[in-house]
Amino acid sequence: MAGRYRIAGLAALAALLTLTACAETSKRIRFDGEFYRARATAPRSDRHNFVVSAGPIQRGFEGARQAAFYEGTLHCITHFGSSEIVWAVHPTEDDPSLLTRDGNRIATRGRCIEWPERGS
Repeated sequence: MAGRYRIAGLAALAALLTLTACAETSKRIRFDGEFYRARATAPRSDRHNFVVSAGPIQRGFEGARQAAFYEGTLHCITHFGSSEIVWAVHPTEDDPSLLTRDGNRIATRGRCIEWPERGS
Protein backbone atom coordinates (compact mmCIF):
# COMPACT_ATOMS: atom_id res chain seq x y z
CA MET A 1 0.00 0.00 0.00
CA ALA A 2 2.79 2.45 0.90
CA GLY A 3 4.50 1.74 -2.43
CA ARG A 4 1.32 2.68 -4.30
CA TYR A 5 1.17 6.06 -2.53
CA ARG A 6 4.86 6.64 -3.19
CA ILE A 7 4.36 6.04 -6.93
CA ALA A 8 1.29 8.29 -6.97
CA GLY A 9 3.25 10.98 -5.11
CA LEU A 10 6.13 10.75 -7.56
CA ALA A 11 3.72 10.95 -10.49
CA ALA A 12 2.07 14.04 -8.99
CA LEU A 13 5.47 15.64 -8.39
CA ALA A 14 6.53 14.91 -11.98
CA ALA A 15 3.29 16.45 -13.28
CA LEU A 16 3.79 19.53 -11.11
CA LEU A 17 7.36 19.99 -12.30
CA THR A 18 6.23 19.63 -15.91
CA LEU A 19 3.54 22.28 -15.45
CA THR A 20 6.00 24.60 -13.71
CA ALA A 21 8.45 24.26 -16.57
CA CYS A 22 5.68 25.06 -19.06
CA ALA A 23 4.64 28.13 -17.08
CA GLU A 24 8.19 29.45 -17.01
CA THR A 25 8.62 28.91 -20.75
CA SER A 26 5.34 30.71 -21.46
CA LYS A 27 6.66 33.81 -19.65
CA ARG A 28 9.65 34.06 -21.96
CA ILE A 29 9.51 36.56 -24.79
CA ARG A 30 10.73 35.99 -28.33
CA PHE A 31 12.64 38.73 -30.11
CA ASP A 32 12.90 38.47 -33.87
CA GLY A 33 11.52 34.93 -33.53
CA GLU A 34 14.14 33.65 -31.05
CA PHE A 35 14.68 33.47 -27.29
CA TYR A 36 17.62 35.44 -25.85
CA ARG A 37 19.11 35.56 -22.39
CA ALA A 38 19.24 39.19 -21.30
CA ARG A 39 20.35 40.63 -18.00
CA ALA A 40 20.55 44.09 -16.46
CA THR A 41 22.92 44.56 -13.54
CA ALA A 42 23.43 47.52 -11.25
CA PRO A 43 25.06 48.06 -7.86
CA ARG A 44 22.58 48.19 -4.98
CA SER A 45 23.90 51.61 -4.02
CA ASP A 46 23.08 53.08 -7.46
CA ARG A 47 20.39 51.19 -9.35
CA HIS A 48 20.00 54.15 -11.73
CA ASN A 49 23.19 53.17 -13.58
CA PHE A 50 23.05 49.71 -15.10
CA VAL A 51 24.74 47.49 -17.65
CA VAL A 52 22.58 45.33 -19.87
CA SER A 53 23.70 42.40 -21.98
CA ALA A 54 21.90 39.97 -24.26
CA GLY A 55 22.75 36.95 -26.34
CA PRO A 56 23.58 34.67 -27.90
CA ILE A 57 24.06 36.90 -30.92
CA GLN A 58 24.53 33.83 -33.12
CA ARG A 59 20.72 33.51 -33.03
CA GLY A 60 20.42 36.95 -34.59
CA PHE A 61 21.98 40.30 -33.86
CA GLU A 62 18.71 42.24 -34.24
CA GLY A 63 16.90 40.03 -31.73
CA ALA A 64 19.72 40.43 -29.21
CA ARG A 65 19.49 44.22 -29.61
CA GLN A 66 15.73 44.11 -28.96
CA ALA A 67 16.21 41.85 -25.92
CA ALA A 68 18.81 44.24 -24.46
CA PHE A 69 16.48 47.21 -24.93
CA TYR A 70 13.59 45.32 -23.33
CA GLU A 71 15.66 44.21 -20.33
CA GLY A 72 16.98 47.73 -19.71
CA THR A 73 13.48 49.14 -19.88
CA LEU A 74 12.20 46.45 -17.52
CA HIS A 75 15.00 47.27 -15.05
CA CYS A 76 14.03 50.96 -14.94
CA ILE A 77 10.31 50.30 -14.67
CA THR A 78 10.87 47.76 -11.88
CA HIS A 79 13.12 50.00 -9.79
CA PHE A 80 11.87 53.50 -10.62
CA GLY A 81 8.47 53.20 -12.29
CA SER A 82 9.71 54.92 -15.43
CA SER A 83 10.89 53.74 -18.83
CA GLU A 84 12.97 56.87 -19.41
CA ILE A 85 16.59 55.88 -20.07
CA VAL A 86 19.66 57.76 -21.19
CA TRP A 87 21.70 55.16 -23.11
CA ALA A 88 25.46 55.27 -23.64
CA VAL A 89 24.70 53.42 -26.90
CA HIS A 90 21.00 52.85 -27.60
CA PRO A 91 20.56 49.13 -28.26
CA THR A 92 18.05 49.48 -31.09
CA GLU A 93 18.53 53.00 -32.47
CA ASP A 94 22.31 53.60 -32.59
CA ASP A 95 24.74 52.07 -35.04
CA PRO A 96 25.02 48.36 -34.09
CA SER A 97 28.80 48.45 -34.43
CA LEU A 98 28.95 50.77 -31.38
CA LEU A 99 27.56 48.10 -29.06
CA THR A 100 30.15 46.28 -26.95
CA ARG A 101 30.58 42.62 -27.85
CA ASP A 102 31.49 40.22 -25.10
CA GLY A 103 31.90 36.77 -26.60
CA ASN A 104 28.52 35.79 -27.95
CA ARG A 105 26.69 38.68 -26.25
CA ILE A 106 26.18 42.40 -26.78
CA ALA A 107 26.29 44.93 -23.96
CA THR A 108 25.65 48.60 -23.29
CA ARG A 109 25.12 50.96 -20.37
CA GLY A 110 22.12 53.04 -19.42
CA ARG A 111 20.85 55.39 -16.74
CA CYS A 112 17.25 55.31 -15.51
CA ILE A 113 15.67 58.76 -15.30
CA GLU A 114 13.06 59.57 -12.68
CA TRP A 115 11.03 62.72 -12.92
CA PRO A 116 12.10 64.71 -11.04
CA GLU A 117 15.33 62.84 -10.46
CA ARG A 118 16.30 62.54 -6.80
CA GLY A 119 18.79 65.15 -5.66
CA SER A 120 17.85 67.61 -8.42
